[in-house]
Amino acid sequence: MKLGLAALLCLSSLVWLSECTPPTCYSRALDLSKEIMTLLDKIHTSHRTKTCAEILPTIFLDVHNSCITTKLRDFLYVVLNHPNQYCREKPRMVLLKRKIQNLYSIITRICYRDLVFFTDDCQAIDTGNTSPYYAEDRLQLLQEDR
Repeated sequence: MKLGLAALLCLSSLVWLSECTPPTCYSRALDLSKEIMTLLDKIHTSHRTKTCAEILPTIFLDVHNSCITTKLRDFLYVVLNHPNQYCREKPRMVLLKRKIQNLYSIITRICYRDLVFFTDDCQAIDTGNTSPYYAEDRLQLLQEDR
């Protein structure tokens, strides 16, 4: 009985330790971009912050797009210089500002050469519509030729 309990305790501590691994640059940037998109959705739908969101530009974050650095910088400028002081002090807007600053810092400084950009479609960050990659177009043409 004691041996089984000790084995269970050891196994559970290994599982706990395996979940404590630090995130990589890529995983942290990906998670942070998802958190920002979720927070933006809350800001746009909440009755408390809906008026503050009217001035914010539309943005669809994709860490695989090389235009993300310029778009994040521009978006951060709008958030920092919001014309309404009341909106700048709202907790969700402050949290949004911090998360965007963190993601911008991760992409431009901490993980500068670790991230790989697959596309440079700046329009996709504004609209959310991504154009297919060249490899996908080529594959589709090859399949159609058969």
